[in-house]
Amino acid sequence: MDTAFDPTHTALVVIDLQRDFCSPGGYAHQAGIDIGPMQAVVANTVRLLQAARAAGLLVVHTREGHLSDLSDCPATKLQRSVDAGAPIGSLGPLGRLLVRGEQGHDFVDAVRPVTGEEVIDKPGYGAFHRTRLAQVLAAHDIEALIICGVTTEVCVHSTLREAVDRGFACTTVGDATAASNPALQAPALAMIAVEGGIFGRVRSTDEVVASLQGVRAAVPDRVNTWVQSFTGA
Repeated sequence: MDTAFDPTHTALVVIDLQRDFCSPGGYAHQAGIDIGPMQAVVANTVRLLQAARAAGLLVVHTREGHLSDLSDCPATKLQRSVDAGAPIGSLGPLGRLLVRGEQGHDFVDAVRPVTGEEVIDKPGYGAFHRTRLAQVLAAHDIEALIICGVTTEVCVHSTLREAVDRGFACTTVGDATAASNPALQAPALAMIAVEGGIFGRVRSTDEVVASLQGVRAAVPDRVNTWVQSFTGA
């Protein structure tokens, strides 16, 4: 498998680079997780975003979080968060943990979506579960995904595995993902490549950016197209 991408059928999916996972006072920090590795992938994600936007790719950002009444949070998930020391819905420095609309639920500033990019709010670990992601990808005729974000062993893997089951060709950007425990990062990436790449391929940010820079988008810039359709220009 090479690292060539067809911009008309490829989407960049940025998983959960939100304050609850990457900022002091957010859910992960309150749970005692070292957020340094999560913060470290932001720089490479910025590079991926710049390259994807220039190549005309569809860009999708996901956020994990729950309704304010927690009606979409299973009791088992809530209990796990209690056991971790950061109960979902409890009040933290960035507002209620993992609750939509709170400061912690919002994106890290450096990777904030621009006009025309898709935002998928998800109540689970995988980005397809109880969301409109499948419909968004189908509407844009997407066949391949470039995946980055956090955490590698939970939300990235959950999204990746369902994407593969749904028939998408997936590339995980290894150095633009981070595990909640650094010891899990290498195994989480290694299992993607077993059996001839059962869950796709792992590439570096440098490799993906170089490939995207070599591509001339075959469709009009998605942002300009959206603006034109909105304004009637």
